[in-house]
Amino acid sequence: MSMSTWTQLPGWAEDDLAAAWPAFRESCGTLSRRNDWKAVCALGARLPASPSTNQVKAFFEQHFTPWRSLNADGTDTGLVTGYYEPLIKGSRVRSAQSRWPIHAPPEDMLTIDLASVYPELKSLRLRGRLVGNKVVPYWTRAELDQRQELLAPRILLWADDPIDLFFLQVQGSGRVELPDGSRLRIGYADQNGHPYQSIGRWLVSQGELTLDKASMEGIRQWARDNPARLGELLNSNPSYVFFRELPASTSGPIGALGVPITEERSIAIDPAYIPLGAPVFLATTWPYSNRTLSRLVLAQDTGSAIKGPVRADYFWGFGAQAGTQAGKMRQNGRIWVLLPNGVKPANALGKG
Repeated sequence: MSMSTWTQLPGWAEDDLAAAWPAFRESCGTLSRRNDWKAVCALGARLPASPSTNQVKAFFEQHFTPWRSLNADGTDTGLVTGYYEPLIKGSRVRSAQSRWPIHAPPEDMLTIDLASVYPELKSLRLRGRLVGNKVVPYWTRAELDQRQELLAPRILLWADDPIDLFFLQVQGSGRVELPDGSRLRIGYADQNGHPYQSIGRWLVSQGELTLDKASMEGIRQWARDNPARLGELLNSNPSYVFFRELPASTSGPIGALGVPITEERSIAIDPAYIPLGAPVFLATTWPYSNRTLSRLVLAQDTGSAIKGPVRADYFWGFGAQAGTQAGKMRQNGRIWVLLPNGVKPANALGKG
């Protein structure tokens, strides 16, 4: 990272910074337990519950330093994608309409945290299963599809549509509308340890779709036109996400930081390079556009496809309109991480 000045952040003076303040307060609920964030979070708590943009601007400019995130080759531009909270239809009981299981983590899956032995691997966890006294990789999506009995005791809900369920797994959280019209929220609980592979890219590589048609809607249409190949399509992605039901009082999807994320003010990042929970100034553009999208956001989530120092997944919010924006977003962008004065990037990551 390279130290910057506030004038180097394009659009900093124009952003409605107060819109990011609730997300910052959510981050401080976790960050205030860390020595390097405790003091600045306490200072933030002294501001009014709904401060003005000028108050937020003064707070950050007085107590934080912007650091420009850089790629290994020294460049400062990377990929910005989008995600959202979908709504799918489902049921608590299996029926002819609702027959696609939504699973909680299986009881036989091991999650191995290596941080106590290798601190540099603190952002990585291994998933596996025991065979004798040996830990081997956990089952892939295709293997689980052939071993439904392993997951049968861990079914949370039943979804109406397998493609909707697949995209719910890609997004990591969502809401389920039950037959009586009520809704509940489910969130990411765990993952089988295999890397995510894009089914859109698989369809392109198979010559089934052109790249410009490999959108969520394009994939849905292909699935409707090719029902006999649905399993082949879904199993081209070995990753499988498990869920948990969230309390009714939860105000939003729960990100990797453990707090609710905020519409258009939260992003997913790679915690190997950007401190989870930190304020970030994101400079990018709207989907399919050169129109500037520059705003203060909070790094409150992660994702298996979000890798690198200049890489972000922008949270558009809930519902179909947010899904449309997220599905189109594949923009270039730059990132500035805002750290408390005196805190160096390596220290913020726990590396020194």
